[in-house]
Amino acid sequence: MPLTPAPQQKIGGYRWSVVALLFFATTINYIDRQVLGMLKPVIADEIHLSEADYGYIVSAFQAAYAIGLLVVGRLIDRFGTRISYALAIALWSLAGCLHAAARSALGFGIARFALGLGESANFPAAIKATAEWFPKRERALATGLFNAGSNIGAVVSPLIVTYLTVVYGWQIAFIVTGSLGFVWMICWLLVYRLPQQSKRVGAAELAYIRQDDEADKAAADDSAAAAADGFDWRRLLSQRATIGITLARFVCDWVWWFFLFWTPDFLEKSFGVDIRQMVLPLIVIYTFSSFGGIFGGYLSSALIRRGRTVPFARKAALLVCALLVVPVVTIPGTGSLWAAIGLISIACFAHQGWASNIYTLVSDYYPRERVATMTSLAGFAGSVGGVLAASAVGNLLELTGSYFVVFLMAGLAYLAAWGCLQLFLPRKTAA
Repeated sequence: MPLTPAPQQKIGGYRWSVVALLFFATTINYIDRQVLGMLKPVIADEIHLSEADYGYIVSAFQAAYAIGLLVVGRLIDRFGTRISYALAIALWSLAGCLHAAARSALGFGIARFALGLGESANFPAAIKATAEWFPKRERALATGLFNAGSNIGAVVSPLIVTYLTVVYGWQIAFIVTGSLGFVWMICWLLVYRLPQQSKRVGAAELAYIRQDDEADKAAADDSAAAAADGFDWRRLLSQRATIGITLARFVCDWVWWFFLFWTPDFLEKSFGVDIRQMVLPLIVIYTFSSFGGIFGGYLSSALIRRGRTVPFARKAALLVCALLVVPVVTIPGTGSLWAAIGLISIACFAHQGWASNIYTLVSDYYPRERVATMTSLAGFAGSVGGVLAASAVGNLLELTGSYFVVFLMAGLAYLAAWGCLQLFLPRKTAA
C-alpha cells in the first residue's frame, strides 16, 4: 500500500517553496525569450531585417532548443536537477546579454541559438523537480503554477523592455533582462535539495510526497530490467505513449511560439500599434493566459479526485483546452483591435491549460528516472515542429503579407494534437 501520513498529522507545505523557485525560473526564461519579439519592429528598422530574416532567426532559436533537448534530459537524469538547472540558466542568461552585441541577422541568429541551447533545459528540469517533490495527484496543479511563470514573464517583459528601450536603448534591455538569471541561480543553489535531503521537510510531508513510491519503484524496476536487456532510445520510441505525446507536441507546440514571437508584429501591421502602445495589449493577453495553467491543472486534478482515471482526466482537460483555441481562425476577419486581443488571450489561456496537462502526462506514464529524458524527447519533437513553422510563417508573410493561413492552422492544431493522443495514449499509466 502507498505510504500516506496519518489523518491527524499535519502535512507541511515546503514543497510549494520549490514551485515558487520553478515559477521564477520560468518567468525569467520567458522574459529572456520574449525580448526580441517585443523589439522586432525597432530592430528590423535599424538593421533592415526582412520577414524571412526574422523567421530564420526564430528558427535558429528553435533548432538550438531542439538540439539541446536531445541531450539535456539525459544529462539532468544523470547529474541531478540542482546542478543541471543552475548551469542551464547561467548559459541562457549569458546568451540573453549577448544579444546586445548583435548588429545583423547572423549576429542575432547566433545569440538566439545560444539562448535556445540554454533554455532547452528549463522544462525538463522543472518537470523532474516536480516529480521529485510532488505526488501524482498534485503534479498537474504544481506544473500549472510554475508554468504560469511563462505568462508572468510575458506580462512583465513589455513593461521592462519598453521602459529600458525608450530611456536607454534596446541593447540595455537585453543586458538587464539577461542578468536576472544569475540572481536566480544563486538562490537555487542555496535552497534546492531533494526532499529526503532537506532539513525543512518533516516526516509527514515526506511521506505524502513519496506516497507513489511503490508504484514508481515497480516502474523503475521494469525500466532497469529493460535496460539490462538493452533498453534505450529504440525501446522508448516504440512505446505508444511516446508516439502519442511526441506527435502531439510536434503538431501544436509551434502555435505558442507564434503568439509569443509574432503577436507584436501582427498588432503593429494590422492595427498600427507601436512599442509604447503595445504594453497594454500584451499585458492583457498574458495576464489572462496566466490563469490557464492553473485552470488546466485544477480541471484534471478535480476529475481525478472524483474518481476518474488519470488518462481520462488528462485527455478531458486537453480537449476542453483544444476547443478554446479554435476561435482564433476568425482573427484575420475582425476589424477590432480588442476583439483580436480577446481571441488571442483565450487561445493563450487555453494553451497554458493544455501545457499543464501534456507536461504532466510524462510523469504519469514514465518512472522518475525517465521523466527528464522523456520530457526532453517530447520537447525536441515540439521544437522540430517549431523550426519548420517559424520559417514557414516568415516566408508566408513575406510572400502574402497576410496572417489568414497562419491563424487557420493555429486554430486547428490543438484538435489535431488531441487526436494524436486519443489514438496512441494507453488507458493505463505507469502506476
